[in-house]
Amino acid sequence: MGKLYGAVEAGGTKFICAVGRGPNEIETVQIATITPTETLAQVIEFFKPYASTLTALGVGSFGPIDLNRESPTYGYITSTPKPGWAQTDILGVLREHFDVPIGFDTDVNAAALGEGVWGAAQGLDDYIYITIGTGIGGGVVSGGRLVHGLLHPELGHCFIPKRAGDDYKGRCPFHGDLCFEGLAAGPAIEERWQTPGVALPVDHPAWELEADYIAKALVTFIATLSPQKIILGGGVMAQSQVITQVREKVPAYLNGYIQHPAITDNIEQTIVLPGLGSQAGILGAMVLAQQVEC
Repeated sequence: MGKLYGAVEAGGTKFICAVGRGPNEIETVQIATITPTETLAQVIEFFKPYASTLTALGVGSFGPIDLNRESPTYGYITSTPKPGWAQTDILGVLREHFDVPIGFDTDVNAAALGEGVWGAAQGLDDYIYITIGTGIGGGVVSGGRLVHGLLHPELGHCFIPKRAGDDYKGRCPFHGDLCFEGLAAGPAIEERWQTPGVALPVDHPAWELEADYIAKALVTFIATLSPQKIILGGGVMAQSQVITQVREKVPAYLNGYIQHPAITDNIEQTIVLPGLGSQAGILGAMVLAQQVEC
């Protein structure tokens, strides 16, 4: 049968909980992200029947989060703009109920791990995973290891040039219209056009503008991180026309500066959608569980 692992993908809109052993053997449930007390109580109830059989748990959480094991707030969601969730001790609550090792990282770092083990980044040592949805975040793998540093990468808050004529004030509560998330996350699309992105037609100018901002951010990441592959996930990327336009714009913005076949000849294999689809995050959390158990 093999070992049984628990996984939590803690998102700002929903939590996904799972038990299983890998992509072909997994049972999941979705829980709405309400208050920490209500949401975490439902998480605990999901795992209780498996408490005696779980080998380890893995949690990939929206952030910012504290990943410093020496910190008194290790395992906390810290300065999030998500109402009611700042300074939430996710790891501590789970440890009160489950006596197993628990791996903890950002949701996008977890998704990056999942893509490296089972998805589009198999066999690669240097790549990034970016999710573009309710927020924008990125997980970075360099030399085969996740990048953490002071906290963890916040690719969604890199500053990008605003297009001339775009008078949108920006959605980010910290940076307004200066950062990637403020200009291009799902809520920014809805606020700018006064219509949810899912309701906009494929030929709406929103998508060309969205692709433009994504491409500008990717050029920054290519120049600073030199990834072998960039994986674009999240609800916005369900619009298939967006990645096509991004692939056209990135080489144009690089303007011949990066002379590598991955950019000049094989951009379709360099900027890709997740190999694990919408399961990248939850399966990545399962990888966190497997790693912490080792």
